[in-house]
Amino acid sequence: MIESLSPPRLDGRAALRFGVALILLWFGYMKFLPYEAEGVQGIAEHYWLFGWLYPLVGVGGASAVIGVLEVTAGLLIAIGGRLPWAGLVGALMGVATFLVTLSFFFTAPGVWEDGYGFPALGSTGQFLAKDVGLLAICVYLLLDARERLDL
Repeated sequence: MIESLSPPRLDGRAALRFGVALILLWFGYMKFLPYEAEGVQGIAEHYWLFGWLYPLVGVGGASAVIGVLEVTAGLLIAIGGRLPWAGLVGALMGVATFLVTLSFFFTAPGVWEDGYGFPALGSTGQFLAKDVGLLAICVYLLLDARERLDL
């Protein structure tokens, strides 16, 4: 039987896939809301990867671009149990997403708690810390998809 047509296994991989897909879909959806777009602006507007978007498409447009990428990654990961190639692409997008957000540790204000410094995390640092685990999940799903595709 062809691997991509076999039913998905209900195991730990399915739980990881479901969890990270849900998070990416939820966070991606929120990028279309004005309050979230303004919150993202505070971190992303002066970041080299996203800063150029703001003059071109504005706060809402830049946030929407990020949202589309997150939703796309979430959808691809979600169907990755049945279609390994989709899981591979989605997991790659997830890895890229979480590497980018973790790089904010070096550029965003509020990462370290004032008066304490490293390793005491401020509110932004606490928000970003979850991405260490999400990155690990996406790396696992990437390797799993690669193995299922015999690459």
